Amino acid sequence: MIDMHSHILFGVDDGPKALQETLDMMQKAVDEGITEIVATSHSFHPQYNVSHEKVMEQITIIQQQVNKQNIPLKIHAGHEVRLVENIITLLENKEILTLANSKYMLLELPSSTVPVFTKRIIIALQEKGITPIIAHPERNKAIAERPSKLEELVREGAMAQITAGSLAGHFGKSIQKLSLDLVKANLVHTYGSDVHNLSTRPFLFEAGLDYLEKKKQLDAVDVLLENNARIIENRNFIVYEPQEMTSKKWWSFV
Repeated sequence: MIDMHSHILFGVDDGPKALQETLDMMQKAVDEGITEIVATSHSFHPQYNVSHEKVMEQITIIQQQVNKQNIPLKIHAGHEVRLVENIITLLENKEILTLANSKYMLLELPSSTVPVFTKRIIIALQEKGITPIIAHPERNKAIAERPSKLEELVREGAMAQITAGSLAGHFGKSIQKLSLDLVKANLVHTYGSDVHNLSTRPFLFEAGLDYLEKKKQLDAVDVLLENNARIIENRNFIVYEPQEMTSKKWWSFV
């Protein structure tokens, strides 16, 4: 299985602090059945901006150590790219990385809003041959209050990624319920751990899949994992027509 969203580089953003912590995470990834992982450090986030060069440098170091310790895991380069208005220029200047050198880019919205220029950026990226994948939409306040906002982005050609911990209940029952609703509505297309460490932000990769299976979403499990593989292979996703979403408030922040 492939994990397409992770923070495993050490000492660069809000992920692990030291190489040994990263290696412990790599062993845990294998224990959870993960065979390949995309390192998606923050790029142009208000607090963190890990350069293309730093990503490539650390992946080389980590992969060498993983191989040395006989941990059967392949690491790919990527970024979790914050939505900014000059994203096309950054892409053209090779300052931001796609996922595993594919046509897919992991795009992070602000935590509380969907900016008015989001659709324009989604369209512009596609004109450049890049398919944006909205990271963890279930944890965006505006989408949580009106899931049809995500539907609008998907209908413009964006994909979306659901987080293992959200499905597993790590962020609370409300986010867990919304996550399942988004899966059922065909509004998410890939599955990532968004792991940061082994304590407060662990993988929960198996736990999230187990929850979907418990809720009889076996087809969704197959599609999410298949699309993860298609990122690495740089192939088109399996995509089903999104279901209509109402404008009702699904949950409130307290």
